[in-house]
Amino acid sequence: MARTTTVAALSGTGQLVYGCDYNPEQWDRSVWDEDVRLMKEAGVNLVAVNIFGWAEIEPEQGTFRFDDLDAVMDLLAANGIGVNLGTGTSSTPAWLTTAHPEILPRTADGTARWPGGRQAFCPSSPIYRERALALVEQVSTRYGHHPALRLWHVSNELGCHNSLCYCDVSADSFRGWLRTRYGTLDALNAAWGTAFWSQRYSAWEQILPPRLTLSATNPTQTLDFNRFSSDELLAHYRAEEAVLRRTSDAPVTTNFMVAAHIRNQDYWTWAPHMDVIANDHYVDHRLEAPLAELAFTADATRGLAQGRPWLLMEHSTGAVNWQPRNIAKGPGEMLRTSLTHLARGADGLCFFQWRASLQGSEKFHSAMVPHAGTDSQTWRDVVDLGSSLGRLGELAGTTVHADVALVFSWEAWWAHDQESHPSGDVRYIEQVHAAYRALWEAGLTVDVVAPGADLSGYKLAVVPHLYLIRDEDADRISAFVRAGGSAFVTFFSGIVDENERVRPGGYPGAFRDLLGIRSEEFFPLHPAHPLTLDNGSPASLWSESLHLTTAEAVLRYATGHHAGAPAVTRNRAGAGEAWYASTVLDGGVLKDLLLRAAVAAGVRLPEAQSGLECVTRRGNGHDYVFLINHSTEDRKHRVRGMELLTAEAVADVVVVPAGAVRVVRTDTTESALPHTDGSPQGRKDAGHDRH
Repeated sequence: MARTTTVAALSGTGQLVYGCDYNPEQWDRSVWDEDVRLMKEAGVNLVAVNIFGWAEIEPEQGTFRFDDLDAVMDLLAANGIGVNLGTGTSSTPAWLTTAHPEILPRTADGTARWPGGRQAFCPSSPIYRERALALVEQVSTRYGHHPALRLWHVSNELGCHNSLCYCDVSADSFRGWLRTRYGTLDALNAAWGTAFWSQRYSAWEQILPPRLTLSATNPTQTLDFNRFSSDELLAHYRAEEAVLRRTSDAPVTTNFMVAAHIRNQDYWTWAPHMDVIANDHYVDHRLEAPLAELAFTADATRGLAQGRPWLLMEHSTGAVNWQPRNIAKGPGEMLRTSLTHLARGADGLCFFQWRASLQGSEKFHSAMVPHAGTDSQTWRDVVDLGSSLGRLGELAGTTVHADVALVFSWEAWWAHDQESHPSGDVRYIEQVHAAYRALWEAGLTVDVVAPGADLSGYKLAVVPHLYLIRDEDADRISAFVRAGGSAFVTFFSGIVDENERVRPGGYPGAFRDLLGIRSEEFFPLHPAHPLTLDNGSPASLWSESLHLTTAEAVLRYATGHHAGAPAVTRNRAGAGEAWYASTVLDGGVLKDLLLRAAVAAGVRLPEAQSGLECVTRRGNGHDYVFLINHSTEDRKHRVRGMELLTAEAVADVVVVPAGAVRVVRTDTTESALPHTDGSPQGRKDAGHDRH
């Protein structure tokens, strides 16, 4: 298991981390001294080095050349800048793939993916593993006690491109994984439902990955292949980690990719093996609400860290290079997006990358030192952010507290988004984001938790679209409600167990009794033809033939062939209550219903203002109130204390200029935010903090 360390320790001073990816191999040595001088000017205290260094260090098999990396490590150490040292294994060198083309990954249609990009290897390849671990042994032996070393960085964004490999080596490894999971073929056949379509297996050698077929594939086979593939990459991480542990005492991690477009690693299973939880995140302009998604990923990363501070290992000063439209950040946006991560639990902010590349596929990706150089707004913003982190140093080690939990599952994502489901218009992550966005717009701070997490410290659990859930995890949510908590469940939840087997007796399966309802049938809707609810709002993409058993109807369908039937319900269950939404609700309606559920649960509601993001960190005997103004107008917020960015005392109200950020240290550990019970009368407390 992972060892305990803190993100702040990586700064070398116990303060907040400010850093970047540094690729000196792309530059002449004459640039290095200038790089370090500018790093010190910006306040950089941690840089990631040797992330893609394999071909530089080992230009041919068994021949190692460390002169350049030695010089870089020594230069950084001499200037008090720590190193997040990559093992260098994230991309194979040309000599390896030329000598052993069998290590190249294959897609579901059997075709190979060739060198020339990155991650050109099969995660199951013993040849790749052997050569990668030989490299790690060399790097860790040489630098395991170097004065610059503060953190080991295993590979890089494991599985970003090669998480699913369908080659024969992967097939053999998959069969070994299945033997361990099921023990016998009879157990596997039962779990996979192979009585369907004459798929029964009589020998392990008959089993393959879910390669491209003429029809739909077996959904449990596909789900297990996702599980196997996540475990296989984790196994590689742990193999590199084991080498590092033998030769060095420095903490070990890798950079996760908790983001809307990355789904192939189950990070709930990875997190316990990390000394520090680290994540990469880039604002995604392909989404309807990129800022809400940014907040979601930050909260999810904090969930992986079990509430402890975490490290943002990569984000961007401006545009990226891999979206259809790579939009640069506007005035103040870099500060706002960076401090959103800080507000939501990060103790370190790092960028990809230090100096913008002149060649390669990422040459138009933004950097701390852009192509325009230091006579640029980007560089001035970089220096300003470093100064801001210096003024916020006392936040290191403080944590975020929430009364609301949102249950999120990578397994459910894998299972839900397969083919042959009631509607291809409904995607798991979109429904998760819709629920989170409603909570975000309501100003509620949310902990993102795994199915089966302990919910006893929360007042409200939001369970969006949790198609797959184990019986014991569903029972835990039910027990939470019956003990006095509240749950808000959205449609297509609780439908199948961990083997993709439908729970009979009516939907929503595992949550039917808790919710006091029974649904006979799903009725997906065409995007262009929504229904109407009895409050006049639209019901889109999905509807159900829903019957009440012990629940009451909160909203009903007003149109369609089940007009008058319940659409949103509420049920008393033990000492708590459980809500159910059987359709895609208008965002405003969903927000209002979640606020009603929160108030009934005793959640303290902040005084939300449009465009003003408000999050509180707590520790050192203080609350630290982050106020991030995404709007084009000034906002006022009632709070008392010291504003840390401007060093100004706040007597009662702080003004947050348009596009600006304010961080107020309050005088007590009681929340300085005004709260409301949601009623027209105003500001009555609706409950107390669970802490």
